[in-house]
Amino acid sequence: METMILSFLSFDFSDTGTIATTVQLVLLLTILSIAPGILILMTCFTRIIIVLSFVRQGLATQTTPPNQVLIGLALFMTFFIMAPVIQNVYETAYVPLSEGELSGEEALDAAIVPVKEFMAQHTREKDLALFMGYGGYEKPESLEEVPIMALIPAFAISELKTAFQIGFLIFIPFLVIDMIVASVLMSMGMMMLPPVMIALPFKVLLFVLVDGWYLVVQSLLISYQ
Repeated sequence: METMILSFLSFDFSDTGTIATTVQLVLLLTILSIAPGILILMTCFTRIIIVLSFVRQGLATQTTPPNQVLIGLALFMTFFIMAPVIQNVYETAYVPLSEGELSGEEALDAAIVPVKEFMAQHTREKDLALFMGYGGYEKPESLEEVPIMALIPAFAISELKTAFQIGFLIFIPFLVIDMIVASVLMSMGMMMLPPVMIALPFKVLLFVLVDGWYLVVQSLLISYQ
């Protein structure tokens, strides 16, 4: 610890090159710290994890499946759906950068194009217009002119709306089962018996019989075609 303090005190702050390198390292660490949040909002992860959470809440199984399972499944589905975009980024940006054909800034500009195309395809015009208008941006003539700072939040709220729409459809059959069980218990005079406890096995049985996980995953995959 003493050596580290002495090294810091002996740091030459008059060396502008060293200061520039230090600032670059700080900026790089800052970008890496917020990269997971940015990547989550720029991919299909948000929609998938919300829909899977709705399934668990509809089943009323509390922590089954566990959060680790849902997040793991959502991550691998995200990689599967985003594979064409990742491949496109690799071919148009990473390979030319590694071969010295593009600079770092040019490679970044090339890499963002496939990602913007994916986000724009699944972003509602109303949501994009909201952020474009609030930011004072001019109406874009093409996708290249759409600022990424407006596209990312517009894509995020579009994904949230779509996820909640799918979640609503998932909740309907479970709600019907809850209503039927509650009505039967009231007609039998068993008002003190929690309907959720009785409805749970019927929900699980229905979900298994209709192959629920297959249908949920299928609907998510189709929504990104």
